[in-house]
Amino acid sequence: MNKIVTIGGGEIGRPGYPAETTKIDKELIRLTGKKSPTVLFIPTASSDSEGYYETVKKHFGKRLGCKTDVLWLLKEKLSRKSIDEKIMLADIVYVGGGNTQKMLRVWKQNGVDKILKKAWEQGIVLSGISAGSICWFRGGTSDSRRFNNPKADLIKVTGLGFIPALHSPHYDVEKDRRPGLKKVMQKTSGVAIAIDNCCAIEFIDDTYRVISSKPQAKAYKTYWETGKYYEEVLPKTLDFMPLSDLLAKKSSIISPKRLAKLRRATLIASAGASTRLAGSTFPTKK
Repeated sequence: MNKIVTIGGGEIGRPGYPAETTKIDKELIRLTGKKSPTVLFIPTASSDSEGYYETVKKHFGKRLGCKTDVLWLLKEKLSRKSIDEKIMLADIVYVGGGNTQKMLRVWKQNGVDKILKKAWEQGIVLSGISAGSICWFRGGTSDSRRFNNPKADLIKVTGLGFIPALHSPHYDVEKDRRPGLKKVMQKTSGVAIAIDNCCAIEFIDDTYRVISSKPQAKAYKTYWETGKYYEEVLPKTLDFMPLSDLLAKKSSIISPKRLAKLRRATLIASAGASTRLAGSTFPTKK
């Protein structure tokens, strides 16, 4: 079973900031089926920040009861075999934010892209935030050039392609994300998926659903069709929806009759899991 959770942004409790994505991160743990899974943090995008890893250890380790490990690709020179072993022994791969373009370049140099594909195919939970969200898509809009030039425009970067769509994180908190995505999509086929901070999309095989740790956080589908630009809010539901609907250039609004049919047909979310997830910050049945 393929499992990817893409998080648009939010804090995990670095010094001076709250932990905003905890309810989403608990879902990563649930997907493993283990009480204390191993979370492998990949901090390449932040240039192997030790402080970032300390925050991850505090959040996933002390707060959520996971075992944690880290994959240093810039601080250490690891063999392909060592990298493969670290990734394949993890229950959750969590990719941090930072410079997406640099991260993907380093990954390809070290064969990480191919190992992550193997992990995806074998059912390891792949996840991440910001740059760590973009990487799983076909591509995305990135601020990678701003690490050298704060005034630089957003650029389009190429991702790993596990999800065949473009992606924009931080959609609600960075003012240039909306116009930047609209501009990029003029020359991009298919659809784009934009995600607010404290919101995520959970992809399980050929299905998906939107979850959030704050009620107001949203996800969107955008695309150009016959000269008009569309931006549609993706509905939050307990049940998983067909990925083909998400990737299609048509309205994401699902009729009550179709939703009822999907609920009966879903094989992913068990009744027990749905009960645990129900609440003010996750979708509820209506």
